[in-house]
Amino acid sequence: MTNRANHRGKGAALAAFLACALLSAIPAWADTKPARVVSINLCTDQLAMLIAGKGQLLSVSAIARDPQSSAMVKEAEGFPVNHGQAEEIFLQKPDLVLAGVYTTRATVGLLKELNIRVEQFAPETSFDDVKASMRRMGVLLGQEMRAEELVGQIDAELDRLKRLPRSGKLAALYYANSYTSGSGTLAHAALEAAGLENLAARLGIQGTASIPLEALVLAMPDVVVAGDRDYKPPALAQENFVHPAFRALIEHSGEVAMPVRNTVCGGPFTLAAVHMLRAAAGQELVAR
Repeated sequence: MTNRANHRGKGAALAAFLACALLSAIPAWADTKPARVVSINLCTDQLAMLIAGKGQLLSVSAIARDPQSSAMVKEAEGFPVNHGQAEEIFLQKPDLVLAGVYTTRATVGLLKELNIRVEQFAPETSFDDVKASMRRMGVLLGQEMRAEELVGQIDAELDRLKRLPRSGKLAALYYANSYTSGSGTLAHAALEAAGLENLAARLGIQGTASIPLEALVLAMPDVVVAGDRDYKPPALAQENFVHPAFRALIEHSGEVAMPVRNTVCGGPFTLAAVHMLRAAAGQELVAR
């Protein structure tokens, strides 16, 4: 009995030690709402501007004010900007830094070495991803109710769109340098929500890739969805738009300009792209 009691006593002591060790390993910020937040990525910029509380967001990346890339330029004008440099971020004394998984890696590494909390977000490739990012941002910022409100708005609009008749028309996404967006992209998700078929997906293209002009012309899509064309001349990236074969296709099929900024990152503004696409296909936006 004595040996058993000693064994139980040692087991309890070990359990208590492990519990203390686990508790000490939990970061001090785990249950606290961050008061000084800095974003150094365009997509986290926009999520943070949508969800953060008043005074919670200290600065956003400079690209948030770029009208070609950002869908929230006006909102970004209300925040100081940063250029993703570790020194300037450190001087702002943030208790949370928001970043992307593929950008500013050197900065992220340095900030982590300086014991600054960094949370990284992957690019969204679907509306489910968009909603998941919103919810995660809500948790990180302690603004869960605001995040759920935005998710609810997106769900309601997507449900409404599903009740609308699908045109089934073939659409071709065609950007500068002859690039397109296939399956596994947010632009593809927008096309599907608009009731259109994506030519790139039909051709087996995944992600972003170039599409030969010959393949585009031979497919004869019902509508060509072009990206931004406001590059300053001379812009070799836009030579594909002035090719005679492309001009002939446009005269036949028609063209809609959908700003790339609406699908670079996910948010309520991505639904605006869906509305543009439905309008381009001649579809009503009111459920019957």
